[in-house]
Amino acid sequence: MFHLTEKELQKNMAGHTAQEIYQQPEIWQDTVNAVVEKQTEIERFLKAIYDQHKQVRVVMTGAGTSAFAGDILTPELQKQHQGKIQFEAIATTDIVSNPTHYLFKEIPTILVSFARSGNSPESVAAVKLAKDIIDDFYQVNITCNPNGQLAENTKHDENSLTILTPEKAHDQAFAMTSSFTSMILACYMIFSKRSISRNTIEGMIANGNQLVKQVVEVVEEVIAHDMERIVYLGSGSLGQLAHEAALKMLELTAGKVVAVHESSLGFRHGPKSILNDQSVVVLFLSQDAYTRKYDLDMLRELAGETTIIKTIALTERQDEEVSKLADWAISVNPEEKTLGDDFYLAMLYILFAQVLALKKSIQLGITPDNPSPDGSVNRVVKGVTIYDYEEK
Repeated sequence: MFHLTEKELQKNMAGHTAQEIYQQPEIWQDTVNAVVEKQTEIERFLKAIYDQHKQVRVVMTGAGTSAFAGDILTPELQKQHQGKIQFEAIATTDIVSNPTHYLFKEIPTILVSFARSGNSPESVAAVKLAKDIIDDFYQVNITCNPNGQLAENTKHDENSLTILTPEKAHDQAFAMTSSFTSMILACYMIFSKRSISRNTIEGMIANGNQLVKQVVEVVEEVIAHDMERIVYLGSGSLGQLAHEAALKMLELTAGKVVAVHESSLGFRHGPKSILNDQSVVVLFLSQDAYTRKYDLDMLRELAGETTIIKTIALTERQDEEVSKLADWAISVNPEEKTLGDDFYLAMLYILFAQVLALKKSIQLGITPDNPSPDGSVNRVVKGVTIYDYEEK
């Protein structure tokens, strides 16, 4: 797996992380099956809310990777609905510290909580605050843990719906990988207005299976480069995916590789100053013809830089210009049929970022399953004090 023997995985404490990255296409199929099984219940729950209110606010929340799940989904779902359902992504860490900035008494709200464990103090506190402040409050919990507080607290609540991801998606390693992609897939299926065809899902899964087997060849070439800094770029939903990709590198290398993210257009406005000769820039190219023009402009600009930076471009299909401009070009869909939108590309692009972070972590002598053995950061966050909220 990823050119690592079982002995090497054990020696480097990388077994859980590697397996949880590698298994994702299989988990996606299980996630689809789990959501389809509850489809009638999901549709009935949402229809009752939509029929009752003229306008509904859907707030997607979580902390860290779980917050980025909402960031990635919101642009696509907002574009699809364009009406009485308003999608927003607000981290629990923002809600808890500033509840009156984000929770509004008279606006009917569905709080969608993404949670691997369901036990993070901010996740539980965000729900309590929302219940206390909002008159018409509903919940959708998308979690990997049936025994977590989020799932337990809503067992008998008719205004709540809990969707459990497959058991294997409950990552045991420090970094969220299977849990992340399974949760965003489940949420997309719940709220998307587009019919999700069996052929599209099967195509994404087949491409994912191929990618996790083949991408390690490019990854090993990349980490052979003296990489001190990495920048992830994208537009729209893929710009938000860049945040999660950067976090994976930062987490698994324990901060030894500086990892940042930005939008393709935003990168010129100051953040480009980070580049030096030990930099790698990864561009997540959109499949949207208009958006892609801006991504390609940035790739052309980087290709013309005098510094010895390296560029990696991920694209849906093989592209002659991209192959000429980038040091490494990775196409994720060899099939004739397009996947349809950037959400499906995000599911595939993140596999590359996860594998790159894993292999770089091992190269640096860090243990990916627990990259912070001193306890400065933890799999489930610790040390958070939640204060009582008194309505003003």
